[in-house]
Amino acid sequence: MNSATAAPRNIFVTTALPYANGRFHVGHMMEYIQADIWVRFQRMQGHKVHWVCADDTHGAPIMIAAEKAGKTPQEFVAEIAATRKEYHDGFHLSFDHWYSTDSPENVELAQDIYRKLKANGFISTKTIEQFYDPVKGMFLPDRYIKGECPKCGEKDQYGDSCENCGAVYAPTDLKNPYSTLSGATPEMRSSEHFFFKLSDPKCVEFLRAWTTEADRHGAPRLQSEIIAKSKEWLGEDGKLGDWDISRDAPYFGIPIPDAPGKFFYVWLDAPVGYLAALKNYFDSGKANANGEPRSFADFLADPATEQIHFIGKDIAYFHVLFWPAMLNFAGYKVPDSVNVHGFIQMGGEKMSKSRGTGVDPLKYLQLGMNPEWLRYYIAAKLNANVEDFDFTAEDFMARVNADLIGKYVNIASRCAGFIAKRFEGKLGGEADDEARALLQSTRDGGAEVADLYNKREFGKAIRKIMELADAANQYVDRKAPWLLAKDDTKAHELQSVCSTALGLFRSLTVMLAPVMPKLATDVSSLLNVEVDRFAALNAPLAPGHTIRPYAHLMSRVEERQLDALLGLDKVVDPHKAKGENDKNKKDNSSNKSASAPSKSEVSGKMSTSESSANNAFISIDDFVKIDLRIAKIVNAEHVEGSDKLLRLTLDVNEKNEDGSARLRNVFSGIKAAYAPEALVGQLTVLVANLAPRKMKFGVSEGMVLAASSKDGDNASGLYILNPHTGATPGMKVT
Repeated sequence: MNSATAAPRNIFVTTALPYANGRFHVGHMMEYIQADIWVRFQRMQGHKVHWVCADDTHGAPIMIAAEKAGKTPQEFVAEIAATRKEYHDGFHLSFDHWYSTDSPENVELAQDIYRKLKANGFISTKTIEQFYDPVKGMFLPDRYIKGECPKCGEKDQYGDSCENCGAVYAPTDLKNPYSTLSGATPEMRSSEHFFFKLSDPKCVEFLRAWTTEADRHGAPRLQSEIIAKSKEWLGEDGKLGDWDISRDAPYFGIPIPDAPGKFFYVWLDAPVGYLAALKNYFDSGKANANGEPRSFADFLADPATEQIHFIGKDIAYFHVLFWPAMLNFAGYKVPDSVNVHGFIQMGGEKMSKSRGTGVDPLKYLQLGMNPEWLRYYIAAKLNANVEDFDFTAEDFMARVNADLIGKYVNIASRCAGFIAKRFEGKLGGEADDEARALLQSTRDGGAEVADLYNKREFGKAIRKIMELADAANQYVDRKAPWLLAKDDTKAHELQSVCSTALGLFRSLTVMLAPVMPKLATDVSSLLNVEVDRFAALNAPLAPGHTIRPYAHLMSRVEERQLDALLGLDKVVDPHKAKGENDKNKKDNSSNKSASAPSKSEVSGKMSTSESSANNAFISIDDFVKIDLRIAKIVNAEHVEGSDKLLRLTLDVNEKNEDGSARLRNVFSGIKAAYAPEALVGQLTVLVANLAPRKMKFGVSEGMVLAASSKDGDNASGLYILNPHTGATPGMKVT
């Protein structure tokens, strides 16, 4: 389906309910960011979306944790729930409503579904043998029994499913089981339990059809991996085991009607929490504020209402078998689609809070790191398949700095200033046919991006956006507004070129808005236009339109921030001598990075005082180690977030493997002395064999030489070295 041309949709979206026994981890954030991007995109298309979620509050783990903390379960989960808003606001999540499964609506709906299933013949009872902890004096929930998986033999697996092979089983099937509460070997005791009859042929028939059908838009309601997995779960013989939906007291949960001492297993009432949250959203009047005047019952009864879930692969079994079957045979609306994602990993392993491996989203925010960096990185990694992906610090920094700063923000930073300073903020017309064609191709690209967003192919959407950003930057490079600005007779061309570039920037911002809503709002203010509708792609910036003065839009990721986030700033190398380690600790305490370049390293100059301190003789052998080359400055620009550096693009007459020209990127601390446009076209001297240095703004591939009679922070007396006329790029200085 092409969402750009579809009729308005009415969509009910949910994300997996976080268990209320701890703060959010990065896996939660990945899922919520994925859903938020899709939800924001749908809203930008003019569709009405109601995105709700809730804390999953019931079950033995909550009861046991509350007991240990000396609190009631209600007090315990309330404290956890109070932490959610910090994450929601911090990462710009646009939930319409957040609720709790420990609510009257959830009791009402769960018991109603149960009664209807029972009336339709889908509930049975039988006495079962169940593990009992003789030390704790209670029947053990599945997750409090561990042992070896009966399918693959993996150790320390929970009593309901294996994280290694994905097998689902009864806890009594585990080999060498033990209680995680006391460590005791559990005893077998009898208890009457209630079951949902998944084995009923009508249920199997329904699930075979539902899992393989297309949705109302003609797309599969499940991903191919999940369809294959559901066929495996259903089996060739079409036999499913009945689902145990009851637990014995003591238990924190919803009582089963007319069954004293029996409670619904948390996995029955947890997904019902989706509906309970939606009901509270409607009953509280919040839905009316969102333009939905109908009741909860009317909304669900409307055939046009779509119900869409975002979940992780570890709970797919419950959402593609139990949940739709339970809804269907209780007479409720079944999901239109279930979108399953993989895990975010580090070093090829699933991030684990307990093992201390991973990214803590709260620490991320507390360090002042831009939440939209993480939103962008996750978007760039996600696709519509059920795939895991690795988080690496190097990849994170490279993607954000290269894509968002080096490509996207770079367009505005190079052009908006000319419009503000030279033309009182007023835009001109399109420069020429090339500009008109580029603007149109970018808008056409937006239609492709929209289709990719709708299909949850976020990584492909990001790649397309960056391709369009590359084209925009190439246009700016060809037109070189910094050179046009030197010639007063080309003022009209300068205005047109910069206006075209900002039109391209506006279109790219519209495309990035679902991923980066805060940045989009800032750009909307800068350009004085809306960017919150995809239709804005086709609305050109008219001649005479006034923009506001350019303001800093986004800073670069700094290596020290990632070190702090991952705890690498505290790591001591065990192979170093104790004295050296102690010295490093002392150095770190002054908040100076051990790898940070000195002023002379950044700018390639040496002050008089430094020269005096370093004027010992060297041999000719020392001198010839330095490869000095003539370099042509083909571009120079300000560095976002730095008041000292200029970014220089240098031609040293080098070639890539494919024969194309290779240009070098060098950061130089000469901003106080030179305007960037004054340097373009000049020749200078480069230290060509200096090891590349990773700086917070990117990689510097050499050092430009400059002379100064004073401190380099002072523009007076600072000069870059210029070779004599006749020298050409690549010549060796001897």
